[in-house]
Amino acid sequence: MSSTMDKQNFGDETIDIRHSDNYAQEYIEGFVEKWDDLIDWDRRATSESDFFINVLKEHGAKRVLDVATGTGFHSVRLLEAGFEVVSADGSAHMLAKAFENGLKRGHILRTIQADWRWLNRDVHALYDAVICLGNSFTHLFSERDRRKALAEFYATLRHDGILILDQRNYDAIMDHGYSSDHEYYYCGDDVKVAPEHVDDGLARFRYQFPDKSVYHLNMFPLRKEYTRRLMREVGFQTIDTYGDFQETYREHEPDFFIHVAKKTYSDEEIDESKETSK
Repeated sequence: MSSTMDKQNFGDETIDIRHSDNYAQEYIEGFVEKWDDLIDWDRRATSESDFFINVLKEHGAKRVLDVATGTGFHSVRLLEAGFEVVSADGSAHMLAKAFENGLKRGHILRTIQADWRWLNRDVHALYDAVICLGNSFTHLFSERDRRKALAEFYATLRHDGILILDQRNYDAIMDHGYSSDHEYYYCGDDVKVAPEHVDDGLARFRYQFPDKSVYHLNMFPLRKEYTRRLMREVGFQTIDTYGDFQETYREHEPDFFIHVAKKTYSDEEIDESKETSK
């Protein structure tokens, strides 16, 4: 492979790249090969414990669509916990790495390359849960794209399904500056991660690895309440938001927010809604 094919492409003005389709030029093979150094599977498994497994079990989920598979961490964990998992991603490089990682752990991943905005063109079954993890949703730069993707997630779920979607705490980054001890999500010890540029429409992150190689990702800095509002407007009935896997937190403290959005009301919520309407 020539060096030009393994070089990220952001154009001449890097902070002007603000569109959803650029991820294909960002997740190049060289970056993907180092992604697991950034995550550190063992440390990440320890940091999040069984949070996602427990949430899925609490909601009776058995069939899960992992729409941001990446290198396969959550797909493999859920398979090992007994869930039926289909793994999707927009990046062919990521899917290839995920498949390789699955094989190393004794699993054959069922993979689909799909763009979320047209997810149901490539995914034809219904699922108990859709998971969109790893801050992946912030690759969508227009509200139209975000609404379209959420609507596709919604349509892929059974009538009582749930969506689990996470994001960085961009509120804290924009309001108080960047700070992270990499206790969650990106747990690799020797990888330096920090934003190079942040404004209301772009968070450009820099990733430096031990061999001095440097990569970047351009992402949209979603505010927490904005994400929750979009979910409600697309049709999700209730949304619980956790900060670094905790139910209670101070808004500026978590590195990540995890939203658990339910497609249908529970009996309790229906009763509460009736009482409120009296």
